[in-house]
Amino acid sequence: MRTEIIYADSTGDLEWVGEKAADLLAAGEVVALPAETVYGLAADAMNPDAVAKIFAAKERPAHDPLIVHIFNREDLRLVATIPDDIAEVCKKLRDEFWPGALTLVLPKRPEVPDSVTAGLDTVAVRMPADSVFRAVLKAFQGPLAAPSANRFGRISPTSASAVEDELGGRIPMIIDGGACRDGVESTIIKIEAVEGTKPNFHILRSGPVTIEMLKPFGRCKLPGKKGFISTGIEAPGQLDSHYAPTTPLRVIPRPEDFVPEEGKRYALLTLDGGKKSKLMDAAAWDKIEMLSPGAGKLPEAAVRFFHLLRQLDGEGFDEIIAEPMPDHGVGIALNDRLRRAQHGSGSATQNAADE
Repeated sequence: MRTEIIYADSTGDLEWVGEKAADLLAAGEVVALPAETVYGLAADAMNPDAVAKIFAAKERPAHDPLIVHIFNREDLRLVATIPDDIAEVCKKLRDEFWPGALTLVLPKRPEVPDSVTAGLDTVAVRMPADSVFRAVLKAFQGPLAAPSANRFGRISPTSASAVEDELGGRIPMIIDGGACRDGVESTIIKIEAVEGTKPNFHILRSGPVTIEMLKPFGRCKLPGKKGFISTGIEAPGQLDSHYAPTTPLRVIPRPEDFVPEEGKRYALLTLDGGKKSKLMDAAAWDKIEMLSPGAGKLPEAAVRFFHLLRQLDGEGFDEIIAEPMPDHGVGIALNDRLRRAQHGSGSATQNAADE
């Protein structure tokens, strides 16, 4: 299959791009396109045959659900219902964070194919902010299912060239909209009503919408922490092995935990290389990559994270050593990605999942 690449930068005709992509989507095809988070692989969310092409292109297992993307708040009623006991907080969250990188897990409407939700009675929904994605949604006039545009278990793509490396020849179209603004996948939450007080937000996947941003609206519960409730895989990005390079990766918090082996080549992935870095002098590194050089800013680190991880993965190192990020803000999401990448790294056919 020939993969066509079309460009949608700030000088491009977004209406034309949207209509060209919508024509393919209406014909039951898949299209890779940018989001503010990472690049996604989109298909008509209401067409099971089109959705099957997502799973085939990505070699994704059927038990991993997809996120459904909508153009406006009113379109939520096409794919989900909102229980009365969380209706008020859902409205507040939509008003505050949509369009944007927050995904809500809600009871699904029967019209949504089971292949989208992996047979669950809930559906993950968000309203993206990226102008290219929104142009495609507007032209298509329907909800789009769209996981990350990479092969199953691999590093998420934040550029069109990364999508081409992953899926070139497998899909008919890639829309090049430049680098992604946020650099990591959306935050996914499940809302639990609590009588007489704020609701609980069970964070199924950490992302750009941080705990600090969500706290005014509810009590945030993280996996492994007190009060977190999960019944298994309820949303994308929950499997232990995820976002993984083929190069072995280890997360090491202390220099005494790292003993380099003679003859091996090591790369270090660190936040900023500053005083807080504990591993800078732990070895004669063959390469050091800083996520936020000199500044140590977590939002910048998130934007560069998958790009640098993919770059290191292609440079022939024996192992990538990563320092944990500060455990606040979007650093929580980065630590989550590092943990899952470590679990799945070192094999091109690891048993993993992606967005």
